[in-house]
Amino acid sequence: MSITIHREGYSTIIITLLLCAGLGIGCYVFQRHLGFHWMFAAVFYTFLLVLFAVIVWFFRMPTRQFTYNEQGIMCPADGRVVIIQTVEEPEYFKDKRQQISVFMSPLNIHVNRYPISGIVRFFRYHEGKYLVAWHPKSSVLNERTTVVIDTPEGNTLLVRQIAGAVARRIVCYANTEDSVQQNQELGFIKFGSRVDIFLPLSAKIKVKVDDVVFGGQTVIAEWGD
Repeated sequence: MSITIHREGYSTIIITLLLCAGLGIGCYVFQRHLGFHWMFAAVFYTFLLVLFAVIVWFFRMPTRQFTYNEQGIMCPADGRVVIIQTVEEPEYFKDKRQQISVFMSPLNIHVNRYPISGIVRFFRYHEGKYLVAWHPKSSVLNERTTVVIDTPEGNTLLVRQIAGAVARRIVCYANTEDSVQQNQELGFIKFGSRVDIFLPLSAKIKVKVDDVVFGGQTVIAEWGD
């Protein structure tokens, strides 16, 4: 399996590299002129290397075999299913929908993908708070994006990217009237958060709470009759 770095990570990785290099040089200078113990310097250098490796690892993009299913709704993110419930969706549908929420930890791949193919009918970005991603109100109070997709068969689905206490940057590539394909990149959430999917009441849920799911591979639901 080959691994590349996602483009959203380039600037963060370069900044981290420059920061680590500057701190490493500073530590070397202090060690030479102040004569503090070499063991302290070794620990500090190790910390800088680990920090840089963690940042690079966070933006990794391993090759992946995607699952394509016209009747299936693919998971838009890697993570764990934390919510499955029927709720009132107040922003777009304004009626009852089935909600599936996937929590992305800082260890997950953080690319978000379109769960279905179709046309983007609605896109909106909301500024907001940074409650922990599993907080019940994070879906309506946190920084978030809302994307609504219509399929050629007339089915409609809403995907919501939600920032959390750690995630402070949501990237979304959607534009209204875009034609999109299942498993195509929807966006990226830096440093972990949550993705919500709102489905018709007739949709058949194929996952359960606490399931580990993978973007572009796990079928989370199928369209109903």
